[in-house]
Amino acid sequence: MKRRLALWAVRTSAADRLAWGSAAVWQRRADALTTWVRAGRRDDLTGWRAALGPLVRLMILGVLAYAVWAVVRALPWLMWLLAGWWLRAAWKAGRAPAEETEDAPDDRASSAADREALRGLLLELMGEGSGVHLRTVLAHLQEHGQWEGRTVTDLRLQLGRLEVPVHRSVKVAGVPTWGVRRRDLEAPSPAAVEEASHPSSTAA
Repeated sequence: MKRRLALWAVRTSAADRLAWGSAAVWQRRADALTTWVRAGRRDDLTGWRAALGPLVRLMILGVLAYAVWAVVRALPWLMWLLAGWWLRAAWKAGRAPAEETEDAPDDRASSAADREALRGLLLELMGEGSGVHLRTVLAHLQEHGQWEGRTVTDLRLQLGRLEVPVHRSVKVAGVPTWGVRRRDLEAPSPAAVEEASHPSSTAA
């Protein structure tokens, strides 16, 4: 699409920024650790031998978690350092990209237009299919100079922020992963439902 999508068009408070940033930091760390554990599986082996790598890595993570707990219990003041680090990381992660924030509209009508543009893009990427993977959406955005350096996790969190339903197991070409389903986009938006439930008066 030629029109630049303002995916970060929703104005948020400091509390919202910290909340969404915390979720982003958590998801990034969880995804990174999950990827690391899975990478320990050996494709040249089968059965329990192939699973030894992930099991060893899980044990390493368990030992590290216990070590951190033991150190913090012995030195409680370290919790302040950890809390400070987490808040800083969450605040940074919750920040909108500068190039998109500058053009972010202040009125709800513009935000609704941005959501509609995003809905149109998702449907366009789906084609005749019933869904689209988030990695496909992210790749498309990055090909058009948007969301450089961002991840699927960032996109998933932002779609949730814009009230676009995201599912863990959207199957496209037989592969299930994070994505958006057509039926959710074709359903009326919450704003449309609210407007329909409070029709304007036509009395003369």
